Amino acid sequence: MTSEAHMPGPVCLIENTTGQLMVNPEALKILSAVTQPVVVVAIVGLYRTGKSYLMNKLAGQKKGFSLGSTVQSHTRGIWMWCVPHPKKPERTLVLLDTEGLGDVEKGDNQNDSWIFALTILLSSTFVYNSMGTINQQAMDQLHYVTELTDRIRANSSPDVDDCEDSAEFVSFFPDFVWTLRDFSLNLEADGQTITADDYLENSLKLKQGTSQKVKNFNLPRLCIRKFFPKKKCFIFCQPAHWKKVTQLEILHDNDLDSEFVKQVATFCSYIFSNSKTKTLPGGIKVNGPRLESLVLTYVNAISSGELPCMDNAVLSLAQTENSAAVQKAIAHYDQQMSQKVQLPTDTLQELLDLHRASEREAIEIFIRSSFKDVDHLFQKKLAAQLEKKREDFYKQNLEASSDRCSAVLKDIFGPLEEDVRQGIYSKPGGYYLLIQKIRDLKNKYLQEPRKGIQAEEILQTYLRSKESVTDAILQTDQTLTEKEKEIEVERVKAESAQAAAKMLEEMQRKNEQIMEQKEKSYQEHVKQLTEKMEQDRAQLMAEQERTLALKLQEQARLLKEGFQNESKQLNTEIQKLRERMKLPKRCIIS
Repeated sequence: MTSEAHMPGPVCLIENTTGQLMVNPEALKILSAVTQPVVVVAIVGLYRTGKSYLMNKLAGQKKGFSLGSTVQSHTRGIWMWCVPHPKKPERTLVLLDTEGLGDVEKGDNQNDSWIFALTILLSSTFVYNSMGTINQQAMDQLHYVTELTDRIRANSSPDVDDCEDSAEFVSFFPDFVWTLRDFSLNLEADGQTITADDYLENSLKLKQGTSQKVKNFNLPRLCIRKFFPKKKCFIFCQPAHWKKVTQLEILHDNDLDSEFVKQVATFCSYIFSNSKTKTLPGGIKVNGPRLESLVLTYVNAISSGELPCMDNAVLSLAQTENSAAVQKAIAHYDQQMSQKVQLPTDTLQELLDLHRASEREAIEIFIRSSFKDVDHLFQKKLAAQLEKKREDFYKQNLEASSDRCSAVLKDIFGPLEEDVRQGIYSKPGGYYLLIQKIRDLKNKYLQEPRKGIQAEEILQTYLRSKESVTDAILQTDQTLTEKEKEIEVERVKAESAQAAAKMLEEMQRKNEQIMEQKEKSYQEHVKQLTEKMEQDRAQLMAEQERTLALKLQEQARLLKEGFQNESKQLNTEIQKLRERMKLPKRCIIS
């Protein structure tokens, strides 16, 4: 966790005021500074059930999240506390504490449902905290879980119905931890001691029957079983005498029931060791800025009357990050080229080789930093910008070469031009002296280093501009016969034509080199994109395999319990998932 994001205490992340959910900019600023991947642990439950005490324990503090000892619900909205992870130094632990559900003061239960849904969408471990045993009342209070299909969308496609859509929940939902407070039962079943996890599993068993009462009994249980990839249960005895419970913040561990202290330590240890990094579909590890983006996307969707959608959240995040990835790649290209290129280059190939090496690295950076680039739009933007950069360098190289050649020509041929003006060569025999002098100076010019790719063209242009002067000296040289003059004119013409043909050939060669480079650039993009898509495909397959395994496990359990219809429904989901797993992915950049 970066030092700027060190938080001495929690701040409100999502405010719930007058029925409106609002994001707190101060909290977003804190998140934007957390560069490490985050483990997000959120807690929800009825008001006055001691949620905040557990969260303070996870933060390693006695105080922080408001405990409030009266029946008035303390926490309004969702509060956040970013702390260094006690067991994973390369991660930041983000703790989310929620206002108590079912607060009679609020009257409007609509926001309870949204807060429940938001904590599921934002967390990697979702802790549901309740008092006493898991009885029908506890399940009824967990009715929010049955409303998730009306609160969350996995897909943005309108063609997918609620049932199909919720079938994907298990692929991105957090792990579910049920904490039972003031639990006084002995953990036994059929005379055998059982674990808290066994107790939870038994509590999630369905009842046979088709009456509305049975359906109401089964629905929350089915939802918990189907939506959450992993389920865990912790029980806590009463922490102290009821008169002292209101003072949990100031009580020392030795003032509390030793069993309770041990149970809290076990819970914290499990959360620290087993809570996973918040990860989005596609294996995208969430850090502070990404969590900030998710918060904004989800709350904005709710505020505008839409359902928060996982697909849309990932796409929104991808838009921002892929745009930044293009900038990052271009910045790297610029830095590499400014370090390596010294204009003018001796050959065009030298410039193209430097471009190609820098371009390859730039594409690597983009591929590494980007995800969910729909139709490769951002990679196409990068390709267009890199091509423009290459064209700009080509023009700059031409200009630098032209400037250098012109300066060299001026230095070498300047004295000769002065001699011609002074009439030194306007005498009998002067023409051949001039031609010899031009040849000598031409050789001197050609030996000058770092003239670049315009060396020949600038020289020929210069010599052509002086043809009228040399021709005038030829025509006035009295030592030459008319025939000799004619031969000389033809020689000069032939030499000039030869030079023009050579320049045309050179230009064609440059065009060929540029076309070759364009093809190499295209192939580099395709090569790296293909590798990336293969990795993404492997990632998707691994995610789908995990989801499939969870669904098969649940299906086996339903069959074992004798629930044929529910098993058939799940089988439909399993077959659809298997079909999707067969679909190939295409890689096209044009």
